[in-house]
Amino acid sequence: MKIGNGPDGSASPTKAEQRPAARKPEAAGSNDIVRQTPTASAPAPSAQVAISSTAKLAASAGSEDGSFDAAKVDRISKAISEGKFTINANAIADKLVANAQELLSARANKH
Repeated sequence: MKIGNGPDGSASPTKAEQRPAARKPEAAGSNDIVRQTPTASAPAPSAQVAISSTAKLAASAGSEDGSFDAAKVDRISKAISEGKFTINANAIADKLVANAQELLSARANKH
């Protein structure tokens, strides 16, 4: 017995054969717009999010006018494309540790 065959020896229908045929709009012309209505509504929000004053301060500390250094981005992009960009893992680790210490000390001072 092969997998997918019924007990009488006939092959069972495939999933594509089991699905009903897709209906085409009867009066839709080539320039007509067919609108489909969603079958389910959007789920209700499961959580409320509030941004703390510390997060707002940290976000505003980056750049006052929202701009960035385009020349620096171009230099880094060029170095990456040329294969000359190097990553200093020690400098990244040092800054992560320093940032963590700042956050912990700010949290300790708050409580």
